[in-house]
Amino acid sequence: MSATRRYKDAWEAFWSEASDEQGSVFWDAEPALTAGLHLALFEPHMAAIGLPLIDLGCGNGTQTRFLADRFRHVVGADLSAEALEHARQADPAGQAEYRQLDATDKGEIEQLHAELGDSNVYMRGVLHQCEPEGRQPLADDIATLVGERGRACVVEPCQAAGPLLMGLAQSPDGPPPKMEPVLRHGIAPLEVSDAEILEIFRSAGLEILASGELPLTTTDYAPDGSRIELPSRWLVVGRPG
Repeated sequence: MSATRRYKDAWEAFWSEASDEQGSVFWDAEPALTAGLHLALFEPHMAAIGLPLIDLGCGNGTQTRFLADRFRHVVGADLSAEALEHARQADPAGQAEYRQLDATDKGEIEQLHAELGDSNVYMRGVLHQCEPEGRQPLADDIATLVGERGRACVVEPCQAAGPLLMGLAQSPDGPPPKMEPVLRHGIAPLEVSDAEILEIFRSAGLEILASGELPLTTTDYAPDGSRIELPSRWLVVGRPG
């Protein structure tokens, strides 16, 4: 199953309006507060560190460039051509490679795996942005990418993030400024239960090797001036054994 046209168009519209300024996008927090924290949890479970690393749903590549400083071959993959244009412009030295990819399209994923072989995967918040019918195909495709040797580090907002985001969106003063374009383009996170996230990876033939909770830092601020942090769960998944 491939992503719907409406979904793809929403992302293209969002990224076509997005600024290149660091931190202008709601979830685009500095890597020291995002990928850096996740990598510290992820690396001890990597069975083969020399594998390529795929940043799945890389957006404008902020986290991809951070990862490219630490791994030999990093590929930033995203559904949106506009997002990838931001990523390439921010990476004139070509630290990473960037690919337009529908992560729910089995054929595209199999082609990438045929090219790269087993890979490690970093994915942050993509399941919550994925339409319900695309969630299991996405997990199945992650299983294809990691193969027998790779691992995937998956970070997703917890169920408790939903009421927090709803409260911010419905504030009397309106949503926080960086949240507004997300809502306007209809790409606000969809609710995925904590149990469903675990189940879809198990159904994909992957084992939960490690998990925990960690605040997911955003670039925006609540009315009281505090940085908005979303409760999130991280998982490391891979083939059993």
